[in-house]
Amino acid sequence: MRTVYFDNAATTQIRSEVAERMMEVMRDIPGNPSSTHAYGRTAKSQIETARKAIAKHLNVTAGEIVFTSGGTEADNLVINSAVRDLGVTRIITSRIEHHAVLHAAEEVSKTHKIHLEFVNLKDCGTPDEKHLEELLKDGTNKTIVSLMHVNNEIGNMIDIKAIAKLCKSYGALVHSDMVQSVGHYELDLQEIPVDFIAASAHKFHGPKGVGFAFVRKNSGLRPLIYGGSQERGLRAGTESVHNIVGLEAALTISYENLKEESAYIKGIKAYFAERLTEIPEIKLNGNCNNLEKSTYTLLNVCLPITAEKAILLLFQLDMKGVACSKGSACQSGSDKGSHVLMEILNEEDLKKPSLRFSFSKYNTREDVDYVMDVLKEYMEIKTSSIA
Repeated sequence: MRTVYFDNAATTQIRSEVAERMMEVMRDIPGNPSSTHAYGRTAKSQIETARKAIAKHLNVTAGEIVFTSGGTEADNLVINSAVRDLGVTRIITSRIEHHAVLHAAEEVSKTHKIHLEFVNLKDCGTPDEKHLEELLKDGTNKTIVSLMHVNNEIGNMIDIKAIAKLCKSYGALVHSDMVQSVGHYELDLQEIPVDFIAASAHKFHGPKGVGFAFVRKNSGLRPLIYGGSQERGLRAGTESVHNIVGLEAALTISYENLKEESAYIKGIKAYFAERLTEIPEIKLNGNCNNLEKSTYTLLNVCLPITAEKAILLLFQLDMKGVACSKGSACQSGSDKGSHVLMEILNEEDLKKPSLRFSFSKYNTREDVDYVMDVLKEYMEIKTSSIA
């Protein structure tokens, strides 16, 4: 049976070069980075070399990179500390953020009794900048704005540079979950005036379980985890040297090959979008059909079938060797529908199944053709000769 992995927004296949580099570190560098002997100094050197390389890719200083277990921890670190330590009394976000942001914001709003406000969304799911400015004009509360650069479910991209500049003009702190964009887009954080970002290695062909927060110099942020002085006191715990080295290797390779690989993946997305038009009444959710306003790495598709027939759709795809998502991977084990789609789809379309197909350099047009054949077979649509 053929297998097709179209769930790269959930996690990507680790590059073989990255895995090999990690194995070298695990095999040859056994020291604890906090130890002062030669073994420890060697491990520490690996971490700091990786930190400098990552910082260079983003045009920031090495001291502004804080290694974490991934994007979720980075988001929580920023939001919790902003309220607890930086005097923030209001959070402005959107209702289609990743739950790492939404749930963290909801929790601190309850425990610290702060104001939690949501910017309105346009029909396609992008934040309404006019409404955001209206919220920002109320300067009675110290504010942090948290808006993700690329939405993990529908792929919408915001103009993070323009939004960050708007927020800074009103004195607000700016945080952006960039888990879906780091490694996929060139990001100059000297040009984009954000205070904090979150990133995760497994979204750009690196290892799972490691990521980082960008924390602007002199922000005043304090740790979420206590116990040691690692990460300049911002994240206690023995650093995972092999994972950090793997993160840097994956990011460096991604940026070295960005032009070629992004063009290739854009071609896969465009070809899939074209083939999908063979299914009558199909819809693309959000800004998926606009490459200027959405990421080149995914499509979110609303299929014109009944709710009863939709129940077995993911199961049928899985049985045919096709991996994709009904919602974000973090929600795939839940019976709840997508909180993102609930905000942007009408009641009729919410009754239909929406699937997220997400792509990487390892996918091919033949993968697209196979998935189209499976979809058509399930939906009882005559297979086109195009495949």
